[in-house]
Amino acid sequence: MTTDFGSLLQELTKAYPTGFAIALHIRFTSPRFLLQTYDQRWIETYSRDGMVMHDPTVRWGLRQTGTIRWEDLPDTDEAGQSVLNAARDHGLSFGFTVAWRDHDSRSVASFVRPDRPATDAEMRLASDQVMRLHALTIDSQALGPADRAAVERLSIRLTLP
Repeated sequence: MTTDFGSLLQELTKAYPTGFAIALHIRFTSPRFLLQTYDQRWIETYSRDGMVMHDPTVRWGLRQTGTIRWEDLPDTDEAGQSVLNAARDHGLSFGFTVAWRDHDSRSVASFVRPDRPATDAEMRLASDQVMRLHALTIDSQALGPADRAAVERLSIRLTLP
């Protein structure tokens, strides 16, 4: 079982080459770490259009714990915006979301496969990996140099002290 932060990220990158987003230790509305491997065009579109405000994966993850396939989420929000349709237009078709809460902190992650929906076993493994990443980053001071470098490579928001 992998316990090293960098190794966990490598495993996830290999398992989900289409991409993922992991928001670790969300307090109020801001994560301590926000890691993304999605295609840069999707990241720019998502950011430019303020999709986080309408994203059903984020809404679900901030209210629930566990896992859910994107196909089981409502496709549009109250304003009629369809974040999931836009994601599909960018090649992000087979996604699922993991939400975890521990130590008064919440982590939410979404993963995408290029070819098919994730199996229940794959979703359980990703959930376990998110829980381990969450635990490893409770005390960001405990991250070693290699782990800090792994975080910095994938971070779009990094608030390490």
